Amino acid sequence: MITANRLNSVKEYYFSTKLREVRGLIAQGKPIINMGIGSPDLAPSPQVLETLRDSIIEAGAHQYQSYQGLPKLREAIAEFYHQKFVVSVDPNFEILPLMGSKEGIMHISMAFLNEGDEALLPNPGYPTYASVTSLVGGVPTTYNLTEENGWFPDLEELSKKDLSKVKLMWVSYPHMPTGATATEEQLKTLVDFARKNNILLVNDNPYSFVLSSNPTSILSIDGAKECTLELNSLSKTFNMAGWRVGMVLGNAEHINAVLKVKSNMDSGMFYGIQKGAIAALQSGSEWFEALDKVYTKRRELMFRLADKLGCSYDEDAVGMFVWSKLPSGASPSEKFIDEILYDKDIFIAPGTIFGSNGEGYIRFSLCVKEEKIKEAIERF
Repeated sequence: MITANRLNSVKEYYFSTKLREVRGLIAQGKPIINMGIGSPDLAPSPQVLETLRDSIIEAGAHQYQSYQGLPKLREAIAEFYHQKFVVSVDPNFEILPLMGSKEGIMHISMAFLNEGDEALLPNPGYPTYASVTSLVGGVPTTYNLTEENGWFPDLEELSKKDLSKVKLMWVSYPHMPTGATATEEQLKTLVDFARKNNILLVNDNPYSFVLSSNPTSILSIDGAKECTLELNSLSKTFNMAGWRVGMVLGNAEHINAVLKVKSNMDSGMFYGIQKGAIAALQSGSEWFEALDKVYTKRRELMFRLADKLGCSYDEDAVGMFVWSKLPSGASPSEKFIDEILYDKDIFIAPGTIFGSNGEGYIRFSLCVKEEKIKEAIERF
């Protein structure tokens, strides 16, 4: 059977293939320390786990659920955004819970991209933006992000290009993979750029609450809802990556378009997971303080490891990664990390998997216990 032509436009996700290689080394008895993946190794709060446990015996818990999620979940998301970002959203029409924000990338692309439409994608940036754009028949068009410009797009330069076919623009602040943040003024320029060029702007925002003293949402900018959607997730903030709970927020018209796709793709999120998500969103400040305390200790150790490798980094970057620049004269990123993988049994992500502008950089994940980071340091 011949596969669909659309598969010719994408490759298997890098981490899917590379982790197969890493698992093979582990099977050979190699003591691999995996610093490549941002999968939280910590547990959700006891309240979240207790809520999940108690919910599974409630009436109707095992039936199909609404495509739009429980009303109380949407209300919890709205309250969370109001408290944390000072953003007001209507829980009935401007919020759509998702089975992880990654599925939202597909749903949004299917809802707004026709074949041949262009999508502006950050370089470096999350690889899924490009693969999904190609899968739905869109044209991935990258824009450059550089360290010299604070990993923020040069909108003046971008405005000089032919944008007539551009329908979507993907941004991610705090930025993945670099951890760079955007100021309120910068977010405003993004919204103005999107409005001026009739582009739907999508901000992918799962890292605002990890090592960040100033959580921001692009929806806090006046007029942003006219031309902007925001994706968010409970994966990183509440250690619930495997639960697959995300959300998209925006105006009713845009959310309804995404719902048309989503309602044909799944049959609702499991009731118990939704109840656990509500409990997570209602967490107090002590949860965020405890989370940052753990990641602060790990980041300090990871800085020491980066120093061992002669790398430089931004100590003010946020999120659960340390984006590091290789020393002058070092091997290309992928060769550099393979040398460490096979010589020191440590897996680090090469910057090139996030785009050509990631060459010369590597990314350490903070989802590694302190003792393992110390062990990695000792191996050097």
